Amino acid sequence: MRKIKVPTLETDRLLLRMWRKKDAPQLYEYAKNPNVGPQAGWKPHESIAESKMIISSIFLANMCWAIVEKETGHVIGSIGLEEDKFRPNVKSKELGYSLSEDYWGRGIMTEAAKCIITHSFESLKLDVLMIRTGNENLRSQRVIEKCGFMYEGTLRRTYRIYDGSIREVRCYSMLREEYASRKESWAL
Repeated sequence: MRKIKVPTLETDRLLLRMWRKKDAPQLYEYAKNPNVGPQAGWKPHESIAESKMIISSIFLANMCWAIVEKETGHVIGSIGLEEDKFRPNVKSKELGYSLSEDYWGRGIMTEAAKCIITHSFESLKLDVLMIRTGNENLRSQRVIEKCGFMYEGTLRRTYRIYDGSIREVRCYSMLREEYASRKESWAL
């Protein structure tokens, strides 16, 4: 399996860097929490070995960053870009993320997302960045709104999650010109 190298990015409080297999215990620490994964449609991790497999097979094989708190050096979340399945012939990616419940409500994910949004438009030269979330994931919707994404609509019965149930997803996007008009107001 080929590894996708991601550049190390930095904000005031965070270091966004490539995942390492030795991060598995810290990933497991937050990914085992039943309040984290199911919000995004994935099952809580059952072991450090499972977290290590996720790092190897998903995070390192895709454009995914470990979110590291600078103050402690601890991995507290993940953020990544993947192909936008809805815009196959457009220079577009889909943003996704997860964060340890211990860090919710501190603006951490908004800070990380704005950093990746900036990287997406300025370094990757994307034309569109999109993000999807479930109707029930109000915290994610708040991050999306604070970043300035525009609501496009809800796709009904479109996303089968780990337990077999099918969810609706709220779709949002940001165009290059919308990013350009918002970035000046962002303090990173």
